[in-house]
Parts: sequence; C-alpha cells; structure tokens
Amino acid sequence: MPVNPVPHPAAIAANSPALPDEDIGVPVSTRIRERVQQAQQRFHANDNISKFIEPGELERMLDEVSVKMQGVLESLVIDTESDHNTQDTARRVAKMFLTEVFKGRYVAEPAITEFPNVEHLNELMIVGPITVRSACSHHLCPIIGRVWIGVMPNEHSNLIGLSKYARLVDWIMSRPQIQEEAVTHVADILQDRMQPDGLAVVMEADHFCMQWRGVKDMDSKMINSVMRGSFLKDPDLRREFLALINSKRNGG
Repeated sequence: MPVNPVPHPAAIAANSPALPDEDIGVPVSTRIRERVQQAQQRFHANDNISKFIEPGELERMLDEVSVKMQGVLESLVIDTESDHNTQDTARRVAKMFLTEVFKGRYVAEPAITEFPNVEHLNELMIVGPITVRSACSHHLCPIIGRVWIGVMPNEHSNLIGLSKYARLVDWIMSRPQIQEEAVTHVADILQDRMQPDGLAVVMEADHFCMQWRGVKDMDSKMINSVMRGSFLKDPDLRREFLALINSKRNGG
C-alpha cells in the first residue's frame, strides 16, 4: 500500500481552516505559548496546557510537528523519498507524541465521578498494579512500569470508581517527566480528590534511557513511593501496605 509523504507547509496551510489575518503565518505553537506566558503559567514537559489550546489547534499542531519531524529525519540523512519504510514516519511520530505518549499535556483531566463514603469505610484499600507508560524528559525514552495505590478513607472522604484510578494515572503519566515527580503528581491529585486520612503511591518501572542507551543495563528498575497522612505516621499501616503489594509483586 503506498504511503503519503509529509505534505509541504504551503499545502498544509492551503488545506487548513481559515485563520484571522493577524494569525496568518504564525505557527500554532507560538500562539499557544504566548497564551501560556501571558497567563504567567509554566509549560514544562510534565505540565498540562490543555486550557490554552483552542478548538482545531491540535490538528494544526499535528501538521506543524510533522513538518519539523521531517526536518529531523532529513538532518539525520534518512532518504524518506525512496525509503518506503520512512515516507510517512514524520507524521506517524508527530501523531504518536500528540495523541498518545504525550497526550496528558494536551487534553483536559478525565471526568471522574465521585461518590460519598456512605458506609463510613475506614479500612485499607489497595488498587493495583496499574500498568503505566511514560517517557523520560531527558531523552524521551519510554518508562514502563506498575503503580500501586493505598487509600485509608474516612467518613468524609470522596470515593472514586476502580477504573477511574487508572484513567487519572494514565493522564498524568502520558507526559515526558521523571518518575519521582510523576508519583508525587499522582499523590497530589488523589489527595485533592478524595481527602483521605492516608494515601500511599508506589511505582516500579523500567527506564529505557538505561536499557536502550547509556549503560544498557537491562535488569535495573526504579522503585519510589510517596506516603501521606496515616501512611506516613503509622509504621504498622505502612508495613501492612508494603507487605501486601510485595506479595502481589512476587506472585503471591
């Protein structure tokens, strides 16, 4: 099946929705960046900037990133014209970044239904393992791992459905970042949503920036945790949580 190459920038502009006169010739990334800066907000690799993106602009970003990625391939001296395997690689990579591996930067937080703790549950709840996929912000290499979440609710806590933990975690992980910050971000958003007495998040992951490049160590993993509230204050609760997830990690 023939593969369509990345279109020329002029062709993209001709086939895209009309823009106001003052925006003609201005890259969509520039307009979005200006809005973020005017609001005096960060736009680091692991930040969400969805509220600064207007309808239709993600499609224009896809066009813009495709063109720039084509330039990267050309600078790597890859003949994308005669090599049928790479003729559409630039657009495939651009789409992967915007709609898959980095989508947590560009889409709003998923809708999460919360419900009251009508039964006054106050026992340890553990969710996991949740498979996570992220990317190292240093080399944009994959981070693949698992997350466990421990919750000690109180009678005033909001509870969320089981699948919603996975949706929130995926939204946070789908950005370039380092693991330590990602786990803290997960803890922050769950603490804000649920207001439990205690919250614990543990992540174990393989880092392809170590396995694919650099030292090429295929066995090393990174494990880190965030403990809040009763998990931080009560060593018995912390030990119970860690023992239970270790049992699951070891096939128990």
